[in-house]
Amino acid sequence: MNKLTKVGCSALCGSLAAISAANAGDMTVTGGVDMTWTSLEDGTTGNPIGIGSNLTFKADAELDNGWTWAATIANLNASAYSAASVNMVMGGLGELNLNQGNSGNGVHAYDDKMPTAWEEAWGNSLSTGVKLAYGAGSSMNISYTTPKFAGTTIEVAYAPEMGAADTADKSQATASNSKDAGYDAVININPSLGTEILSGLNVFVGAHYAESTDFNATLGQDSGSGVAGVTLDIGPISLGYGVSGIVTGYKDSPGHANGTTEYYKNHMYGVAFNVNDDLSLSYSYYDTRKEGQSGNASQAEGNRYVEVESMQIAYSVGGASIRLAETRGTNLHFRSKYSPNATVISVGLAF
Repeated sequence: MNKLTKVGCSALCGSLAAISAANAGDMTVTGGVDMTWTSLEDGTTGNPIGIGSNLTFKADAELDNGWTWAATIANLNASAYSAASVNMVMGGLGELNLNQGNSGNGVHAYDDKMPTAWEEAWGNSLSTGVKLAYGAGSSMNISYTTPKFAGTTIEVAYAPEMGAADTADKSQATASNSKDAGYDAVININPSLGTEILSGLNVFVGAHYAESTDFNATLGQDSGSGVAGVTLDIGPISLGYGVSGIVTGYKDSPGHANGTTEYYKNHMYGVAFNVNDDLSLSYSYYDTRKEGQSGNASQAEGNRYVEVESMQIAYSVGGASIRLAETRGTNLHFRSKYSPNATVISVGLAF
């Protein structure tokens, strides 16, 4: 009996020590709510009122060797768990990030980096059908980023199973699609060269490769995507231009029908002007074009490309923001002459 008592006391003390060490950092909670009113021209609006909410939990601490870690857990609309990530900053060794697929790593984080006052051109109420460069960041992944050298960082990311559902600890998941592992590499450069005029210049190039597991059925080859772009901040003005492409993997597939798209190519650009600390204006553009549609050369031109452009105004006062977006689409979802417009008014409250 005495032996059991001593064992219990020892285990309790060990647990208390572990709890003390585990809680040696800080945790913060941020969040907010967004309320919108949407009006569609040449389309059915239905109920125009929308509301979204989110909570973000962030914790951080420093280890004995000087390394720091930070964890982020997102809880979005209707209290739906979104994703979690853990980032370890290892001093002069760079950063290591484990991510549950919130698109914050690899190529996915650069799919549209154009300057904007509020949202991307395709991100305002219209269902556009544009194609974005994807990568390992859309699935459970691990990434490593080098320390910055001469304004340059290199990031590599790896997803063991593309398309697999997020899993909790001590679990595993199998993808339900035909893709296997995914690999990303991104180089991000701020070539200021010690000059003030280039201090706001940023150049990025990234590529993604995904292995196929279905060569004899749907896919004929591995798939992938790539993105490249440049942004420049000059005083209150921000400029940006980028291109991206997607290889679908359908080329030479035994099972794909005539007209199946083999790859997509995209163009994007934007300009934003900060009138002052509270008011911003922007114009942004994004297009996607289908390519390599063997056996379907007679398809109407309007069914092969999508364009979307958006003009936006954003004004903030304290924890409140008021945004207005006027968005216009052309051949949305690759439907010729299907070109609706949308007007969105948003009020956001943050804490």
